[in-house]
Amino acid sequence: MLSCALRYSRGVYSERLLDHFQNPRNVGELEEADLRVEVSNPICGDILRLTATLAGERIGEVTYRTRGCTASIAVGSALTELLVGKSPPEALAIDRDVIEAAVGGLSNESKHAAVLAVDGIRALVREWRAREAA
Repeated sequence: MLSCALRYSRGVYSERLLDHFQNPRNVGELEEADLRVEVSNPICGDILRLTATLAGERIGEVTYRTRGCTASIAVGSALTELLVGKSPPEALAIDRDVIEAAVGGLSNESKHAAVLAVDGIRALVREWRAREAA
């Protein structure tokens, strides 16, 4: 039997978002990561950490850790799936709309999760470009 909280969540969140929340993909940190970034939302307090390996000019593997709400956890999971195999320009093309679509939509109260993910992408690409310039 579903708990009251989960029954309530099903009315607020999409099935895809709940699937990413309940069965998060790519959670953790890569020991041998080429890139490590952390971004936060000072208003809500959510934190997103991304670690990634590079395979040539593309992201090989990416993992995440997040401290935040249901939407932020789910968005982090979806984000890792979106980033694999992307070049810097392709990664930067992942915007809030793409992220929201990946989790089946976000309520107005949860849109901050997509903003945090976009901030994470930008930080990852900045780190990547700084690494290449060094």
